[in-house]
Amino acid sequence: MIHNIIKDKSTKLFIFLGGFFIANAFIAEVIGVKIFSLEKTIGITPFQIPLFGNVFSFNLTAGVLLWPVVFIMTDIINEYYGERGVRFLSYLTVTLLAYAFAMYYLAIHLVPADWWPGSKTAQGVNDMQSAYAQVFGQGIAIILGSLIAFLVGQVVDVVIFHKIKKWSGEKYIWLRSTGSTVVSQFIDSFVVLFFAFYLYPAYISDANGKAWAFSLVMSICIGNYIYKFLMAVVLTPVIYWVHHLIEGFLGHELATQMKKAALKDEV
Repeated sequence: MIHNIIKDKSTKLFIFLGGFFIANAFIAEVIGVKIFSLEKTIGITPFQIPLFGNVFSFNLTAGVLLWPVVFIMTDIINEYYGERGVRFLSYLTVTLLAYAFAMYYLAIHLVPADWWPGSKTAQGVNDMQSAYAQVFGQGIAIILGSLIAFLVGQVVDVVIFHKIKKWSGEKYIWLRSTGSTVVSQFIDSFVVLFFAFYLYPAYISDANGKAWAFSLVMSICIGNYIYKFLMAVVLTPVIYWVHHLIEGFLGHELATQMKKAALKDEV
C-alpha cells in the first residue's frame, strides 16, 4: 500500500512540496528572533533615511530570508493542487507551529541540570538557560501575530493567484506568482508587527506591555516589505525553473491534467 502511494508521481510531488513548505515555515519562525543589518551584511554603510519621524535603515528579522520562499511555494502548490491543497497545508502548518510553540514553552520550563547553565561560558554564553529561553521563548504577541499573519497571507495569496490565473490561463506565470506574492507579503509584513508590537500591547495585553510608537511600527513594516517585494521580483526566474523541473518529473500530459483540475478546485 505504501509502495503504491509513493509510486504515484502526483502524490510523491505533493509530499515533497508540502514537506519543503512546512520546513521553511518552521525554520523562518525559529530564526526570526534575530534582527540583522542588511546593509552591513552585504558590506555597505547603513542607510539613514528619515521616515515617519524615525531614522530608517534595513534592520530586518532573519525570517525574511525564507518567507518569500514560503509564499512562492504556495503558488507552485496552488498551480498543481489547487486551493484545497494549499489550504490543507496552510492549516496543517499553523497547527504544527502552535504545537511546536507549546513544546518550546514546556522545554523552557524544564528545570535545567545544575551544571548546564554555565556549560558554555568559555564560548561567551554565561547562562545557557536564559539564552535558550530567549531563542525559543517568543512572546505570546509575536506568536499570535505570526500565526495570524501567515494564515491571512496564505488565504489572500490563494485567492489572488486563482483570479489572475482564470484571467490569464496558462500564460503569465510570473504575473500570477509574483503578483499574488507581492500582495500577500504586504499583508504578512504589516499584520505581524502591528499585532505584536502595537495592537496587542496597547489594547489586548493585561500585562505591563508597552506598545511601540505607530511611526516606528510603520517604518519597520515598510522596510520589511521593501525587502520582501524585491525578493519576490528577484526570485521570479526561480519560479520558471521549478515549473520546468516539475513538468519534467510529471510529464507534460499529467502536469496539464493536474493544472486543469487545480484551476477548477475552488473552496
